[in-house]
Amino acid sequence: MKLILTRHGETIENQKRIMQGHLPGHLSKQGIEQAKKLALRLKDEKIDAIYSSDLARAADTAREIAEYHKKIPINFVQELRETNLGSLTGKCSKYIDFDYRPDDVESTASMQKRTKKLLDKVYNKYPDKTVLFVGHNGINKALISVILNKPAKDMDEIESQLNTSISIFEIKEDKKHIVHLMNCTKHLE
Repeated sequence: MKLILTRHGETIENQKRIMQGHLPGHLSKQGIEQAKKLALRLKDEKIDAIYSSDLARAADTAREIAEYHKKIPINFVQELRETNLGSLTGKCSKYIDFDYRPDDVESTASMQKRTKKLLDKVYNKYPDKTVLFVGHNGINKALISVILNKPAKDMDEIESQLNTSISIFEIKEDKKHIVHLMNCTKHLE
């Protein structure tokens, strides 16, 4: 299965450094432009299925892409939601001590578990097709850590996923997945 992974466009909350977690988020003017450029880059891809986080910032980005793939329905799923940030939700990141993780913040192991479950389900349904996932920085890093077979504790070693960046993977039954592209934003240049 060919998996194209992307992150939503920039949000107003990203500009203000607000920790969004499960908040819907609102694409900024620049974020809408990024989503449109991403959609143009993907317009000639033969996409068989689209899965998107059900949070507005990712859903709106997926809808831009779907403008060029009108016959492909978007599956809005909670498995691609960003990290549940618990008590950190809505707080400005400059006031957060990232060395201390409150107990109500979703664990990296939990994020890995939900992305692995989704990846397995989608692979079983589309083993020889092309699937697009539209997610968020944290959850995309969790998914990449599953694909690269890294332990949850090493998720932070994966580079932050840029707004509307594209990563492409070949997902194989034997779990020896291949990375074809990682965190590419050439469509924004």
